[in-house]
Amino acid sequence: MLPCGSLPENREPCGHLVQFYQAAEALLTRNVVDFLLEGLKQGEAALVITTPERNAAFADGLRQSGLEPNVAVRERKLLFADAEETLRRFMVDGQPDWRRFERTIGALIREVRPHADAGLRAYGEMVGLLWQEGQFTAAVRLEQFWNNLMSSRALHLFCAYPIDVFGKDFQSKTLDPLLCAHTHLVPAGRNRDLDSAIHRAMDEILGANSQELRARIDGDPQPSWASMPEAEMAILWIRNNLPQHADEILQRAWRYYQSTHIQ
Repeated sequence: MLPCGSLPENREPCGHLVQFYQAAEALLTRNVVDFLLEGLKQGEAALVITTPERNAAFADGLRQSGLEPNVAVRERKLLFADAEETLRRFMVDGQPDWRRFERTIGALIREVRPHADAGLRAYGEMVGLLWQEGQFTAAVRLEQFWNNLMSSRALHLFCAYPIDVFGKDFQSKTLDPLLCAHTHLVPAGRNRDLDSAIHRAMDEILGANSQELRARIDGDPQPSWASMPEAEMAILWIRNNLPQHADEILQRAWRYYQSTHIQ
């Protein structure tokens, strides 16, 4: 994987990024637009595979940022594709097929042309569609296919899932294979608003014990997951180690987060 710039304020290097966006869809749009815009300005090509509604939102975001998406499409620097239609081309008996995947995505990649020696950025939500339908094994297998493709191409990938970091599905046993398939988890907050919400809720509910527990969270070894933001790591730790307080802490943190985070 080639080194490249970072999402504004997130300071995460590119690679195979993932964002869980159920609590902040507007933030997902901002992050993806930033990701695509930075690559296009550097001469990279961009491939976007998502729903028609999301494709339109990203195009609007690029336009508001000073880049005309229709021009980029005509110049073959940018391509929008429909996630459901693309997914159907390589699914066999409920699972992605490698040969069909390689042929399908390869054809889309050939439709865009980066500048000489520049790479490709892709945003994909096919895995999110599979996850939403409860096809968890298929989603993880598709991530592994993308990783295989990335090992042989100058490709940086951004994925998204409709997962709520405050919900009960956001826990280690559910997400372990998903987190292991990525290099970085993009924060669900901005300007550390999620961190502040978690810390405030912990202080109010746990009292004097919260400071010691935060030190334990920081000191615990991290599994072989994607690089994790502080707040999301704290949520997973709370779910694993404080089940008797987890719902109360995270429900209160969600209220604080909703009142402060940028839409």
